[in-house]
Amino acid sequence: MTFPDKQTVLDYIRDNPTATTKQAIAKGLRVKGEERNVLRAILKELEAEGALERTGKRAWAQADRPPPTGVVEFTHVDKQGDLIGKSIGDNGPFGPDIIYAGPSGKPKAKAPGIGDRALCKISERDGEWRARSITIFEKRLSDRLIGLYSTGPRGGKVSPASRKERREFVIQDADTLGAKDGDLVIAEPKPQGRRHYGPALGEITEIIGHISDPRSASLLAIHAHDIPTEFPEAALEQARNPNPAPSEREDLTQIPLITIDPHDARDHDDAVYAEKLDDGWRVIVAIADVAAYVTEGSPLDKEALKRGNSTYFPDRVVPMLPFELSADECSLKEGELRRTLAVEMIFGTDGHKRSHRFIRGMMKSAAKLSYEEAQAAIDGKPGGKAGELLEDVLKPLWGAYAALAKARDKRAPLDLDLPERRIQFKENGEIDGIYTKERLEAHRLIEEMMIQANVAAAETLERQKSPLIYRVHDTPTDAKIAAFAEFLQTIELKWSIGERPQTHRFNKLIGELKDGEYDQMVTQMILRTQAQAIYSEENLGHFGLNLVRYAHFTSPIRRYADTIVHRALISSLKLGPDGLSKEAASQLEQTAQHISDTERRSMAAEREATDRYLAIFLKDRVGAEFEGRITGVTGSGLFVQLAGIGADGFIPISSISNDYWVQDEAAMALYARGSGETYSLGQTVRVKLKEVTPLQGGLLLQMLSDPMPAPEGRKEQRRNMDLGHVPRRKGGPPRSGKPKFNKKTLPKHKRTSRAKGPKR
Repeated sequence: MTFPDKQTVLDYIRDNPTATTKQAIAKGLRVKGEERNVLRAILKELEAEGALERTGKRAWAQADRPPPTGVVEFTHVDKQGDLIGKSIGDNGPFGPDIIYAGPSGKPKAKAPGIGDRALCKISERDGEWRARSITIFEKRLSDRLIGLYSTGPRGGKVSPASRKERREFVIQDADTLGAKDGDLVIAEPKPQGRRHYGPALGEITEIIGHISDPRSASLLAIHAHDIPTEFPEAALEQARNPNPAPSEREDLTQIPLITIDPHDARDHDDAVYAEKLDDGWRVIVAIADVAAYVTEGSPLDKEALKRGNSTYFPDRVVPMLPFELSADECSLKEGELRRTLAVEMIFGTDGHKRSHRFIRGMMKSAAKLSYEEAQAAIDGKPGGKAGELLEDVLKPLWGAYAALAKARDKRAPLDLDLPERRIQFKENGEIDGIYTKERLEAHRLIEEMMIQANVAAAETLERQKSPLIYRVHDTPTDAKIAAFAEFLQTIELKWSIGERPQTHRFNKLIGELKDGEYDQMVTQMILRTQAQAIYSEENLGHFGLNLVRYAHFTSPIRRYADTIVHRALISSLKLGPDGLSKEAASQLEQTAQHISDTERRSMAAEREATDRYLAIFLKDRVGAEFEGRITGVTGSGLFVQLAGIGADGFIPISSISNDYWVQDEAAMALYARGSGETYSLGQTVRVKLKEVTPLQGGLLLQMLSDPMPAPEGRKEQRRNMDLGHVPRRKGGPPRSGKPKFNKKTLPKHKRTSRAKGPKR
């Protein structure tokens, strides 16, 4: 057949509004094989042109009409009293107004309100679009303000804790809820008449702590992102009285499985064991059998799904499961009998897996070791339990890992060596110091064995034709690769954009530039080129790990995705009555979207808390000088990460010098108009700490280092870009001998403002 053109695809989607996914469109148009890649390109082009709106990872709708099933955000009530919303796509709201028409299927179901998002069935009737809610997500609470309460001569006010927030609320005496100066609070806007022209009024609805509390950084992030911290009583009762589902189990208690975790870990998801065979290795990865305790539809299950994952702050963990399970009954504690879902894998001496099988069993951990203890024993400094297990347990594990590493190196996953920093606290909660976590071979061993177990889970479920949630990492988009290639041209490096991106090509480039002038610059750009890993019911593969299929199986205590995979294995392999139900399997698309959202929520909260703690740590060092590296370039300034600390600060462009600085987007650089001198992504610089705002986690820096000369290959290009575009001095004529600045003729790269100086 002749592959359809754009109009044919648009016509088909218009005539078949329920066909929203790439698979459904391909099936309707009878597209098969390699032609699916062409269809994918057409869909992306139509999206870029605005004809289609992406409503999911692989779902589209016409930009002027909502999908038959999709997420609706309800924003206001109209004059008739109807709740009004809009469809939400990957790029935000789109399409016509949609009227809320009640729940779908359950008459007494909770109704959404203003600020809520809900998964809805959407239909058109008499020219109006109507939505019936299927599932209501967390309330967005867009009107509230989280911040610092301070008293003043005319009452109090609440200043925002977020750098993105610009509002402040004035709090009248009757609305303080007893808040004192320095309290961290949640405030809601207070209704005001149309004739109110003063500052916005608010009322405090909750006091969450005090700014002097060392824990305040995490508390602000928890509340700002609505991360649940309290478990419902029904879930706690279920956790306190665990009643695991009955099932036949294999006895693994005689196998010396051990856990290797961070020294301060409280929960232990996984244990490992290896044994030398005549022609390879036998490896067992045993995982806590959370599915036996967190049964589908139970209070614990509902709360775990709501949270989606545990959230790890520098000073605490907000767990997905109550302590009674996460750190006790489900945790693979040393010497205690525990239920497990394990996978036994047989590898050849070349590290390639020959076979595997899943086991529902009982185990008893032979030891709880830290990464440092295990590594020290292997490095010739055995001590304690690690010394006792060195010959029979640790050395076989390292032998198996040596084989697995051969296959891993041949597979060539993306090799970005990004340092991980950790904040260390004193007993009173104050920051003791910041250090970079050492990357040990023990870390790589556990990581590779977990990867192999995750692959085995995905392979088994595919073989069983079972529904599952994949962990996917999509290939970099054509647009990102094109931008990356353009960036490399600015430093006189080539990258062919005609070929499919492959991890080994990135790795080769990293290796060639290692420890050179452009090493960190290129590494940062490679990182920016990557897609974000998400959960999906559709298998897109995992680009970063260079794997065809991948699922999360190894951390069910802290990730709901793993619990879904466990249940799918239990049902498909007939390992017990507590597997994945048909109803839950039919909702995997929504579940994958939800847990991807909760993961992003946790990442944002963790990052905000870390920024605040780093700002608190640095608040007494204003005026100090630091080495740093430029990690971000924008039209308004430079982001610099301080060496050894990992804190990110900002240098406003107006403070750099009296030059006119222009953003070169392709080169990820700022350059001085005329001289072409440059500050570029990845460049090492020296900066001074000018200001710290612990409440927002912000650092204001001053540039001390001189710019670098413009790259040779970029000089002429920038000279051409600058021709005829010299800005007029404020209040004066153009610079002598140069053309008048004409704003309309600016090229696409951004013009930035000149540094402020004395009036002339």
